[in-house]
Amino acid sequence: MRSVVRLTASATSALPRWLLLAICIVYASFGLFGRDPWKNEDAAGFGVMWTMANGDAKDWLLPNLVGKALTGDGPLMYWLGALSIRVLSPWVDASNASRVVTGLLFCLACAFVWYTAYLLGRRDEAQPFKYAFGGEPEPRDYGRTLADGALLILLACFGLAERGHETSPLLAQFTGSAMLVYGLVRSIDKPVQGALIWGAAIGVVGLSSSPVLVFALLICTLAMTIIVRQVRPLPLVIMGLPVAIVLIGAWVLATLHYYPDDGEWWLRQWWRNSFHTFTGPPTEVLGYAMKNLPLFTWPAWPLAIWTFVSWSGQRRSPHVAVPLSVIGPLLVLVVLQSRETNRLFMLLLPPLSVLATFALPTLKRGAINAIDWFAMLSFTILGTFVWLVWTAGMIGWPAPLARNLARLAPGFAPEFKILSFVCAVAVTVCWFLLARWRLARHPKVLWRSVVLSSAGTTLMWVLLMTLWLPVVNYSRTYRDVAERIADHLPPDYTCISPVRLGDAQIATFAYFGGMHFAFDEDCDVILRQDRNDFGEPSSMSAFEWKLVWEGRRVADRDERFRLYVRIERPTPPIKRPRPKTLRRP
Repeated sequence: MRSVVRLTASATSALPRWLLLAICIVYASFGLFGRDPWKNEDAAGFGVMWTMANGDAKDWLLPNLVGKALTGDGPLMYWLGALSIRVLSPWVDASNASRVVTGLLFCLACAFVWYTAYLLGRRDEAQPFKYAFGGEPEPRDYGRTLADGALLILLACFGLAERGHETSPLLAQFTGSAMLVYGLVRSIDKPVQGALIWGAAIGVVGLSSSPVLVFALLICTLAMTIIVRQVRPLPLVIMGLPVAIVLIGAWVLATLHYYPDDGEWWLRQWWRNSFHTFTGPPTEVLGYAMKNLPLFTWPAWPLAIWTFVSWSGQRRSPHVAVPLSVIGPLLVLVVLQSRETNRLFMLLLPPLSVLATFALPTLKRGAINAIDWFAMLSFTILGTFVWLVWTAGMIGWPAPLARNLARLAPGFAPEFKILSFVCAVAVTVCWFLLARWRLARHPKVLWRSVVLSSAGTTLMWVLLMTLWLPVVNYSRTYRDVAERIADHLPPDYTCISPVRLGDAQIATFAYFGGMHFAFDEDCDVILRQDRNDFGEPSSMSAFEWKLVWEGRRVADRDERFRLYVRIERPTPPIKRPRPKTLRRP
């Protein structure tokens, strides 16, 4: 079949390895350290890891948050975070130690995306048109250039920034998604190795998510083996599937063996919650996805669509069909979710980035220039805004921005941090140097159309995690509330009953305040969250509840916490009847 790509060898100059690694490391490392666990999933995930690291074998097999069972996801990400806390605890506090795993998994997923695009780019179906007198790029150089483009597209996606730095099971699922696509592609030329990697990826997804997601990925693999002739299904079934069964089954069997009653209940809830998460297509969920998914996956999704259009004659080829077979079932699950959330959006990014990179050789000059100018203008304006807001917080100018900052974060006292300032200046200078190089040199390489987009997202993330990190941390942490509540707790209290507290609040209060919660006991302290004052809890004949503290986070006007302590009622004195006096006749 005739190729749709016409390139010369000069268009496949590889991006310098040091520059690509630097972008990945900078993007992955900033935002991991020097902050508290943030609401919501970041703090909740850390709470489970911290509980495991300080707990026993039961806590490791049955994930829970200081005694509250969390049955939404498997334990793999929690295991890794708890292990990191234990290993690094002498030198690093638990909060920062747990996020080391986040950074490592992020970089691992980037490596899988790069190698997936590299293998697909070397295949005959994706090669450019061969000229009569030569001059076309070598398959190896062409594959490396496409791999660089895929990684740059992944880093350019807007939704990856915050989600990619959380201590939640989503990072393990994200890595499993990238690993699965790589295993499928690797199985084309090395069936045994690819099947083992694919099976391990299914196991990783199963141990970090839910059965429904595993079934969806198995369906996508079945569909891919039917569509793509180059993939042999037998090695996947004989060698890959047993690996997945062993990985998931080892945890399930160990749980049932050591804790038969609690383990059976936990696994049953895990199974039920998995299916309850996908209960049909409500209008709200569909509208939420249509509004937020395009922004979350920008700029990968328009490039992926262009790949599908421009390679219309080769849609059953591996470089189109393999990533598309993973994207399809995940999109179905996005629509079938029972509540509005962007959790599954992130799993789409690895296959979308691989598919999108094959649009780069077919883009017209006008489209390339439009992407470049959009990235240059938008990120320069946004970067300038970040600097202006930081300046307003430090010196009070511009005055309108300073007033808005004071209103959004009341009580926040900015302080100058020299290291953050130096990093922000350095990344800003690098941005302007890169933009100047792009405008002056007009490079012809394939990745030129996405290098500014990926550098722009890196610029914004580093600026936010240096200049804005103090105010963001101030607005999203429960540390101050936890410390204030702990100061009002009786020194001899038994336990705290949480009422309408979220998982993030329970985790942060337990970690920063040293609070002991109980979920099925009669406690002598109640910590309640509500927007309105509904009065004191119902008192019994033997005791009554006394409000000892009421407050909220300074940066949140909706949440209101109330702390009640049980006070024993004084025993009334026993009234003795007066002795009767005899009347004299």
